[in-house]
Amino acid sequence: MSLSSYMGSKVLLPAPFSPKANNFVFSSLFPVSLKGHRSWRSSFPNGIDLQSQASGNRKRLFQVRATTVKQDEEKLVVEKSFDPKAFPEEGTSGVSPPSSDLEKWIIKMEQSTNIFLTDSVINILDSLYHDRPYPRFYVLETIARVPYFAFMSVLHMYESFGWWRKADYLKVHFAESWNEMHHLLIMEELGGNSFWLDRLLATSVAFIYYWVTVFMYALSPRMAYHFSECVESHAFETYEKFTKAEKEKLEKLPAPQVAVKYYTEDLYLFDEFQTSRPPNSRRPKIENLYDVFINIRDDEAEHCKTMKACQTHGNLHSPHTYWSNASEDDPGCSVPTVDCEGIVDCIKKAVADPPKPQV
Repeated sequence: MSLSSYMGSKVLLPAPFSPKANNFVFSSLFPVSLKGHRSWRSSFPNGIDLQSQASGNRKRLFQVRATTVKQDEEKLVVEKSFDPKAFPEEGTSGVSPPSSDLEKWIIKMEQSTNIFLTDSVINILDSLYHDRPYPRFYVLETIARVPYFAFMSVLHMYESFGWWRKADYLKVHFAESWNEMHHLLIMEELGGNSFWLDRLLATSVAFIYYWVTVFMYALSPRMAYHFSECVESHAFETYEKFTKAEKEKLEKLPAPQVAVKYYTEDLYLFDEFQTSRPPNSRRPKIENLYDVFINIRDDEAEHCKTMKACQTHGNLHSPHTYWSNASEDDPGCSVPTVDCEGIVDCIKKAVADPPKPQV
C-alpha cells in the first residue's frame, strides 16, 4: 500500500499518569508480522518513529515524530507503542531497566516465549479465517478479554490472603474487560458467532488462555502484561488493516445498537481503561460501521499503552483517581495499600512481615 502524501509533525507527550513513569516510552504498536495474508491483510505503511528527549530534572517528556497519513482524504495519526519482538534497551521502554545480567536474560526469555505463543495463535487464525473477518474478530475478542479476568482472579486471591491491596489495578482491569466485552457483543451482533465451530474454537482457546495467564501472572506479572500487550497489538494491527481495506463498504452500513450505546452513553468505564489520557478527553463519533471499527482499533491502542505501563511494577493508576486526587480530598476513605509482585514475592513479604490486624 503506498502513501499518497505525508506530513511530519512533532508533539510533546508526558509520561503516563504516574510519578514513577519517568522511564516509560512508547516505541512501536505493531509487534507481530502476520504471515500468509490475503485480501485485506496487506502490509500497511510504516513511517512513524519516536525519539525521547530528557528535560533536566523536570518530569521527562517524550518527543514523538508522527506521520500524518492521507488516504482517500483521511488523515490518520497513530501513536506507536514499542515492538514486543525487539528487546527493550535501557531507558527506552516501559519495563524497568534490568538490574543484572540474569534479570536481563529472564526478560528476554519471557518475551521470547510470549512472541512464540502469540505467533502460534496468529498462524492458526490466519489459516482458518483468511477470508472471514467477522468470525475472526469474534474469536479474537473472546480471547482478548481473558487476561483481565485472570489478572483480577489472582489479585483477588492475593487480597484474600492479605498480601496485596491496590484498588486502581482492579478498577482498570475491570474497565478493560468491560471494553473487550462490548467489542465481543458488537461482533456477535454482526454475526461473527453464527457458526458453532467458531464458538467452540473461541471458548476452547479462551479456557486454555485463562489458566496459562493465571499461572504466568502469579509467576511473573511483567511477563503476563507483556503477553497481553502482544495480543492487543495484534488486534490493533488487524483492525487497522481491515478498516483501510473495507472503508467504503463499512461507511455504507449502520452502526450496531450495542456500539452506539457503549460509545455514547455512560462513559465512566470507557474512560477508566485509558490510563494514558485524562477522563473525558476522548469522545467517539459513531455514525456508521466504519466509525465503530475505527473506535475498536483505537481502543486496542489504549489497551497496549495500559499493558505497557503495567510492566513497570506499581506504575498503573486509575485516570479518575489520578486526576481527581480523591484520596487527598477525603483521606478517611482511602484504602490501605499493601503491595507485592508475583506469588513468590508475596509469600516472602508475608513471612518476613505478616499483616497486622487493624483496630
